[in-house]
Amino acid sequence: MLDPREWGMKTLPKAWIRKICDRHRGVGSDGILWGPFFEKGNPRLWIYNPDGSEAEKSGNGVRIFSRYLTEKGDVGKNFSLITTGGRVEVSRQESLETKKSGQYWFRVQMGQAQFSKKIWAKPEKLLGKQLKFHYLSIGNPHCVVFLGSADPLNAKFAHRYGPLIENHRLFPKRTNVQFVKILSRKKVQIEIWERGAEYTLASGSSSCAAVLAAKRQGWVDGSVEVTMPGGKLWIDVTDDFHATMLGPVEAACQGLVTAKLK
Repeated sequence: MLDPREWGMKTLPKAWIRKICDRHRGVGSDGILWGPFFEKGNPRLWIYNPDGSEAEKSGNGVRIFSRYLTEKGDVGKNFSLITTGGRVEVSRQESLETKKSGQYWFRVQMGQAQFSKKIWAKPEKLLGKQLKFHYLSIGNPHCVVFLGSADPLNAKFAHRYGPLIENHRLFPKRTNVQFVKILSRKKVQIEIWERGAEYTLASGSSSCAAVLAAKRQGWVDGSVEVTMPGGKLWIDVTDDFHATMLGPVEAACQGLVTAKLK
């Protein structure tokens, strides 16, 4: 989370983004949140992947940014947030338990899904294995792949097939990828390969995409718990495929970037 008000600049060079996100020579992260800017009184967020490319929307990023804005006093309990992938509505959820734990919880209306007619349950053979692509957008692109009971759902599987799908000829602008197992009508488990960030432990927009695709297939109900290696999120999906995400944000660290970036 980098605040342009503290950096004294409006844009962040791609080379700087790559250096800051580098896990060996920089801070190390799955991306950079650059903001706030303000448009008609609403905070505006820019989201960058570790490779320097822009991400239109990020569910985890929105919650992290919301905590930062809350701590800075830039927003109230309910507010609108502008991303390249569209406007989202944010509501801070408070209870005695969250205050004691130091966690912030936010409910975010992530928007309505747009499903691809051409790439829906489309079979593709990769490394000798038949997989079905379920492509949709909620402001950013997602390819959801449902796995059977015999398929492993782990980091190794995501590393094997994730980059092949991200850069598949069907996705000229690349795509985020979710590998999903349906555990029940109220629970799913996912592994994630992110466009521009590679393997990641958790993703808010990926959680929404997985539930939206499962809902369209008729495999889950309207409220679903999503389990990832990095934690859990709770996703609500309406019958017309609007997704709302609920999840926590916990502070990890803060510091100064002192290395030469140019």
